[in-house]
Amino acid sequence: MVNFGIIQLKKLDNHADKLKRILDRLNGLILEFKPDEMAIEAPFFGKNVQSMLKLGRAQGVAIAAALNHNIPYEEYSPRRIKQAITGKGGASKEQVAAMLQSILEFDEMPKYLDATDGLAVALCHHYSRGKGENNKNKSSSWAGFIQTNPKRLKK
Repeated sequence: MVNFGIIQLKKLDNHADKLKRILDRLNGLILEFKPDEMAIEAPFFGKNVQSMLKLGRAQGVAIAAALNHNIPYEEYSPRRIKQAITGKGGASKEQVAAMLQSILEFDEMPKYLDATDGLAVALCHHYSRGKGENNKNKSSSWAGFIQTNPKRLKK
């Protein structure tokens, strides 16, 4: 672990300003740390449609930042992330944070558990060897097999 935290958005009223803050901060992090790849939590269905739309836009901005820097990204479902970290797909934020603290041995728990959520996505990506929702069907379908093994196809 090099760094983990959150992007403060509460002081911004306008949703477009929040998206710009996310984009600017991610671009800064990418330039500072020069990551080889990115992992993100996949969209999930909730009861509040407006919240889902706003979250989807934020996820889209994060993906666009990665693509703009030619960084491949992978998505993981919330259930898969929790399963990878705690062994339980329905684990609470607190359970995920406590397990991460145990695994990575950091002393102080962050003020906001969204920081540990991001760290959980990264660790899930590591455990999954970079195979998330985007690559899920490629390895298990014939089309995916042919795409990854074109020389094995007889013409």
